[in-house]
Amino acid sequence: MIEATLCIPVLEQPPEAVLLGLKLSGFGEGKYVGFGGKIEAGESIPQAALRELKEESGLRARAENLEAHGTLTFIFPHKPEWDHQVHLFLVWEWQGRVRESDELQPAWFQVDQIPYSQMWDDCRYWLPRALAGESLNAFFTYCVDNQTVVRASFERSNSSRLDHGIST
Repeated sequence: MIEATLCIPVLEQPPEAVLLGLKLSGFGEGKYVGFGGKIEAGESIPQAALRELKEESGLRARAENLEAHGTLTFIFPHKPEWDHQVHLFLVWEWQGRVRESDELQPAWFQVDQIPYSQMWDDCRYWLPRALAGESLNAFFTYCVDNQTVVRASFERSNSSRLDHGIST
Protein backbone atom coordinates (compact mmCIF):
# COMPACT_ATOMS: atom_id res chain seq x y z
CA MET A 1 0.00 0.00 0.00
CA ILE A 2 1.30 3.43 -0.95
CA GLU A 3 1.66 5.93 1.91
CA ALA A 4 1.03 9.49 0.83
CA THR A 5 -0.10 12.95 1.92
CA LEU A 6 -2.96 15.19 0.89
CA CYS A 7 -3.02 18.91 1.69
CA ILE A 8 -5.85 21.31 0.93
CA PRO A 9 -5.44 25.10 1.30
CA VAL A 10 -8.56 26.71 2.81
CA LEU A 11 -9.61 30.37 2.91
CA GLU A 12 -11.22 31.79 6.05
CA GLN A 13 -12.69 30.23 9.16
CA PRO A 14 -15.34 28.90 8.78
CA PRO A 15 -14.17 27.71 5.35
CA GLU A 16 -15.26 29.84 2.39
CA ALA A 17 -13.12 28.42 -0.42
CA VAL A 18 -10.66 25.60 -1.09
CA LEU A 19 -7.80 25.30 -3.55
CA LEU A 20 -7.90 22.18 -5.70
CA GLY A 21 -5.89 21.19 -8.74
CA LEU A 22 -7.04 19.72 -12.03
CA LYS A 23 -4.79 16.69 -12.56
CA LEU A 24 -3.07 17.11 -15.92
CA SER A 25 -1.38 13.69 -16.11
CA GLY A 26 -0.87 10.43 -14.26
CA PHE A 27 -3.03 8.88 -11.54
CA GLY A 28 -6.36 10.72 -11.44
CA GLU A 29 -5.85 12.60 -14.71
CA GLY A 30 -8.81 14.86 -15.46
CA LYS A 31 -10.03 14.97 -11.85
CA TYR A 32 -9.83 17.81 -9.33
CA VAL A 33 -7.66 16.75 -6.39
CA GLY A 34 -5.86 18.15 -3.38
CA PHE A 35 -2.09 18.62 -3.33
CA GLY A 36 -0.03 15.67 -2.24
CA GLY A 37 1.83 12.55 -3.10
CA LYS A 38 4.16 9.83 -1.94
CA ILE A 39 6.37 10.25 1.12
CA GLU A 40 10.02 10.09 0.12
CA ALA A 41 12.69 8.15 2.05
CA GLY A 42 13.87 10.06 5.12
CA GLU A 43 10.98 12.49 4.95
CA SER A 44 8.44 13.01 7.75
CA ILE A 45 4.75 13.07 6.91
CA PRO A 46 4.47 16.87 7.42
CA GLN A 47 7.64 17.45 5.38
CA ALA A 48 6.14 15.44 2.52
CA ALA A 49 2.88 17.40 2.69
CA LEU A 50 4.74 20.73 2.60
CA ARG A 51 7.04 19.64 -0.23
CA GLU A 52 4.14 18.41 -2.36
CA LEU A 53 2.13 21.57 -1.70
CA LYS A 54 5.03 23.72 -2.89
CA GLU A 55 5.85 21.54 -5.92
CA GLU A 56 2.26 21.29 -7.11
CA SER A 57 0.83 24.74 -6.26
CA GLY A 58 3.73 27.11 -5.61
CA LEU A 59 2.49 27.77 -2.05
CA ARG A 60 4.92 27.53 0.87
CA ALA A 61 3.63 26.75 4.32
CA ARG A 62 5.20 25.89 7.65
CA ALA A 63 4.64 22.67 9.60
CA GLU A 64 2.82 24.57 12.37
CA ASN A 65 0.28 25.75 9.78
CA LEU A 66 -0.72 22.19 8.85
CA GLU A 67 -3.90 21.02 10.53
CA ALA A 68 -3.95 17.20 10.63
CA HIS A 69 -7.34 15.64 9.90
CA GLY A 70 -6.51 11.93 10.10
CA THR A 71 -6.04 9.25 7.49
CA LEU A 72 -7.96 8.13 4.43
CA THR A 73 -7.45 4.58 3.18
CA PHE A 74 -8.40 3.74 -0.40
CA ILE A 75 -8.78 0.12 -1.48
CA PHE A 76 -9.06 -0.87 -5.14
CA PRO A 77 -9.70 -4.66 -5.08
CA HIS A 78 -9.56 -4.81 -8.87
CA LYS A 79 -6.36 -2.75 -9.10
CA PRO A 80 -4.47 -3.25 -5.79
CA GLU A 81 -1.42 -1.30 -6.98
CA TRP A 82 -3.64 1.78 -6.55
CA ASP A 83 -4.25 1.13 -2.82
CA HIS A 84 -3.27 4.20 -0.76
CA GLN A 85 -3.21 5.36 2.82
CA VAL A 86 -3.25 9.16 2.80
CA HIS A 87 -2.48 11.56 5.66
CA LEU A 88 -4.93 14.44 5.35
CA PHE A 89 -4.08 18.06 6.16
CA LEU A 90 -5.86 21.37 5.80
CA VAL A 91 -3.67 24.47 5.67
CA TRP A 92 -4.93 27.95 6.54
CA GLU A 93 -1.76 30.06 6.18
CA TRP A 94 0.88 30.08 3.46
CA GLN A 95 3.16 32.32 1.44
CA GLY A 96 3.66 32.66 -2.28
CA ARG A 97 1.40 32.81 -5.30
CA VAL A 98 -0.60 29.95 -6.73
CA ARG A 99 0.88 28.67 -9.97
CA GLU A 100 0.32 25.78 -12.34
CA SER A 101 2.77 22.86 -12.24
CA ASP A 102 3.45 20.08 -14.73
CA GLU A 103 0.98 17.93 -12.78
CA LEU A 104 -1.80 20.25 -11.63
CA GLN A 105 -3.72 23.34 -12.69
CA PRO A 106 -4.87 24.99 -9.41
CA ALA A 107 -8.28 26.63 -9.04
CA TRP A 108 -10.18 28.11 -6.08
CA PHE A 109 -13.71 26.86 -5.40
CA GLN A 110 -16.29 28.29 -3.03
CA VAL A 111 -17.17 25.58 -0.49
CA ASP A 112 -20.73 25.36 -1.82
CA GLN A 113 -19.40 24.95 -5.39
CA ILE A 114 -16.79 22.22 -4.90
CA PRO A 115 -16.90 20.12 -8.12
CA TYR A 116 -17.52 16.73 -6.49
CA SER A 117 -18.71 15.24 -9.79
CA GLN A 118 -15.24 15.96 -11.24
CA MET A 119 -13.34 14.49 -8.27
CA TRP A 120 -12.63 10.98 -6.98
CA ASP A 121 -15.95 9.55 -5.74
CA ASP A 122 -14.71 9.32 -2.12
CA CYS A 123 -14.31 13.11 -1.79
CA ARG A 124 -18.02 13.69 -1.32
CA TYR A 125 -17.88 11.57 1.85
CA TRP A 126 -14.82 12.96 3.62
CA LEU A 127 -14.18 16.52 2.37
CA PRO A 128 -17.31 18.12 3.88
CA ARG A 129 -16.53 16.42 7.19
CA ALA A 130 -12.92 17.62 7.20
CA LEU A 131 -14.03 21.17 6.34
CA ALA A 132 -16.46 20.95 9.27
CA GLY A 133 -13.47 20.28 11.55
CA GLU A 134 -13.69 16.51 11.93
CA SER A 135 -10.61 14.36 12.28
CA LEU A 136 -11.15 11.26 10.18
CA ASN A 137 -10.02 7.68 9.97
CA ALA A 138 -11.92 6.72 6.86
CA PHE A 139 -11.84 3.69 4.58
CA PHE A 140 -13.10 3.60 0.99
CA THR A 141 -13.44 0.53 -1.19
CA TYR A 142 -13.91 1.01 -4.91
CA CYS A 143 -15.92 -1.30 -7.16
CA VAL A 144 -14.77 -2.99 -10.37
CA ASP A 145 -14.85 0.26 -12.40
CA ASN A 146 -12.17 1.75 -10.06
CA GLN A 147 -14.20 4.97 -10.13
CA THR A 148 -17.14 4.35 -7.80
CA VAL A 149 -17.07 3.85 -4.03
CA VAL A 150 -18.90 0.68 -3.04
CA ARG A 151 -18.21 0.97 0.71
CA ALA A 152 -17.28 3.90 2.94
CA SER A 153 -16.59 3.55 6.64
CA PHE A 154 -15.47 5.97 9.33
CA GLU A 155 -13.88 5.06 12.66
CA ARG A 156 -14.91 6.98 15.72
CA SER A 157 -12.33 7.98 18.30
CA ASN A 158 -13.40 4.97 20.40
CA SER A 159 -12.50 2.72 17.41
CA SER A 160 -16.05 1.67 16.62
CA ARG A 161 -16.69 1.82 12.91
CA LEU A 162 -19.59 3.38 11.02
CA ASP A 163 -20.12 1.52 7.74
CA HIS A 164 -21.91 2.90 4.75
CA GLY A 165 -22.57 0.32 2.06
CA ILE A 166 -23.22 2.06 -1.22
CA SER A 167 -25.68 0.60 -3.73
CA THR A 168 -24.17 0.15 -7.15
